Amino acid sequence: MTLDQPTAPHRSEVFLTEASHRAKGVKRLFQQFNLQTDGSIALKANYNSDDPFPASTHPETLRMLAELLMDSSGSLFMAERSGMGITGSVLRNRGVLDLSQRLGFELIDLDSLGLEGWEDIRAEGLHWKHGFKMARIFRQAEKVVQTCCLKTHRFGGHFTMSLKNSVGMVASRPEGTSYDYMRELHTSPFQRLMIAEINKFYKTDLVLMDAARGLVKGGPDHGELIEPGLLLASSDRVALDAVGVALLRLHKSTPEVMRGRIFEQEQISRAASLGVGVSSPEKINLVPLDEPSRKAAEAIGNMLESQG
Repeated sequence: MTLDQPTAPHRSEVFLTEASHRAKGVKRLFQQFNLQTDGSIALKANYNSDDPFPASTHPETLRMLAELLMDSSGSLFMAERSGMGITGSVLRNRGVLDLSQRLGFELIDLDSLGLEGWEDIRAEGLHWKHGFKMARIFRQAEKVVQTCCLKTHRFGGHFTMSLKNSVGMVASRPEGTSYDYMRELHTSPFQRLMIAEINKFYKTDLVLMDAARGLVKGGPDHGELIEPGLLLASSDRVALDAVGVALLRLHKSTPEVMRGRIFEQEQISRAASLGVGVSSPEKINLVPLDEPSRKAAEAIGNMLESQG
């Protein structure tokens, strides 16, 4: 396999709404996308650790999103792998297991997945030494939805939003194997490029970023809190993460996040070069859905114009 010549979108929309009424905001964003399907929808949330929002997905965000997706599909699967905890325990303690049982969607602990559940991803030009293994569910589902948080990442990622959240779709040390893919990732000088490369191998139909609160320093499990008061959504991970970096910069983030142009951030530049999303800030169309988000969109737009 080779990395195909990228076909980046000409323009991508990022929708914004205020987050004071979270369920209403999630529904308002959801209505901007067509997720109706007779097939399956695979959902990836953010449960990397057993820490409350904004380190992990807010329970109300997950509940509302799951209800809307179940109404839109033949079947809903949510799959997760925690990098800073035991996945099953994290999902139980965060109330995800209980929610799945109440609503009736299938919850998949990727740490318990057998080898048949993983697909080998190998391509010329990857910075992964041996490629990586991605959960088949995200490659085979009719539609893929992700919900992420707004956070910095003190372990080398610099920030963790939609692109970094995709790491939870990749095997750490699959059953029956000895190779540790996550050790390779987190010790590599190419970590941010490797994060971006994961995103080349699955599509997203909707990504919802809960930025009601965020971590502007530290992260991904704890750090300095901010309250942007926003919910954002796009089908373009590059555009959404660029907007997220702009938000972090507006709140005076870490030196790594503040340095250089936004589209020179390695996660963003590598993903853009692979055609995962737009190639420049000029191709991002901010669409506020209410008055509070209109003011935020103006500030973000100015940041993208001056530092994108």
